[in-house]
Amino acid sequence: MNATNTSTDTPSSTPGPELRPMDESFVRDFGTMSTFGATAAGGVDRQAASPADVSQRRWFAELLESHGLRVEYDRIGNQFGLLERVPGAPYVVVGSHMDSQPTAGRFDGAYGVLAAAHAAFRLAEEWERTGDVPLFNIAVVNWFNEEGSRFVPSMMGSSVFTGKLPLEKALATLDRDGVSVRQAMEPTGFLGDGDGPTAAFCAEIHIEQGRNLENSGTTIGLVASSWAANKYEFVVNGDQAHSGATLMEDRRDALLGASMLVVAAREIADRFPGVLHTSVGQLDVYPNSPVVVASRVSLLLDLRSADESVLTRADELLHERITEIEATARVTVERHHSHSWGVNPYQPKGVELARRCAARLGLSHADVMTVAGHDSINMKDVVPTVMLFVPSSEGISHNELEYSTDEDMLAGLSLLTEVMRGLAAGELAR
Repeated sequence: MNATNTSTDTPSSTPGPELRPMDESFVRDFGTMSTFGATAAGGVDRQAASPADVSQRRWFAELLESHGLRVEYDRIGNQFGLLERVPGAPYVVVGSHMDSQPTAGRFDGAYGVLAAAHAAFRLAEEWERTGDVPLFNIAVVNWFNEEGSRFVPSMMGSSVFTGKLPLEKALATLDRDGVSVRQAMEPTGFLGDGDGPTAAFCAEIHIEQGRNLENSGTTIGLVASSWAANKYEFVVNGDQAHSGATLMEDRRDALLGASMLVVAAREIADRFPGVLHTSVGQLDVYPNSPVVVASRVSLLLDLRSADESVLTRADELLHERITEIEATARVTVERHHSHSWGVNPYQPKGVELARRCAARLGLSHADVMTVAGHDSINMKDVVPTVMLFVPSSEGISHNELEYSTDEDMLAGLSLLTEVMRGLAAGELAR
């Protein structure tokens, strides 16, 4: 758990000699999966509906089918591997996402999808061997466009699946080159004609993307709730002008206004140390020429906190600063709310199920909150959902140096298998 990956020439660390064959199979598949969109620095670039994403989806479909799962797609392109042991029964939907940021780590999201698949393989073999029949079926899921790096907003596939985002709005979403989700996905054959399997429960395992587990020497995080978040798209409007000849007092510089907004977000975070996170992750400058004062800048800004009263106050301060920035920089700011979520807990019975499973396996565990958004945040609003974390080395994420050890990934896989067995047996339905 305290190892740091410094190698860039292998997709995963070398399996130790003590690994069981089924563990070796997971590590080997993880290595193969990590080759799709691999970067020279050891990460991946696998944005939604990109050639790398399409290739890994085809590989994943073959993997699922080789273990007897039926592969289907819904109308937004979520990929499902169906293990149907009880015809007509609803499904335990388990997985995460395989799409990535432009230069990202190979663990974020992808680990959770492959762990779900291998947990399903193990349960399928077990049920075949023992003759046991669960109450619910299993659906392994690879959610579409969780990252939102190519198509905004993030968590698109699970938002459509849960009815939070209209399908047609999602399909019409454009990337920076003006390509819509529909145009990108139709040639791939990944747009189905249904709404996906009927979910009874959900589970997701993910890397922590922080260093709390590593710092405390804890193997498993039992996610009890998420931080609240407000996400915005702001468009700063000014006037295009000559960057050399135009008098300073005559300028209405949209980039100046946007820069002041970036600084304001950080200054607001500093007023609430440790309990508020703010960021601006994307700026689009027009016309983006070295000799032109920018006339338009769009930026994505988010506020996050575990304390909703802090988030409310931070939001008020941000909008007060926007009014000041408009006057100081002589610009106007269009304010578009992207999406929000509150501090909504995961179902306590699901947390307790995971706790019992971790104790049975002898895995150290602790309750945690998730700061990042995940597809399970959407799913927990419609079905009982279990969310699990494994440690991230040094808390590095959305970075090519992102790393989790084989030991931690395999511990998480073992726990996920136990949790899926319990969910399929109806432990949360009693």
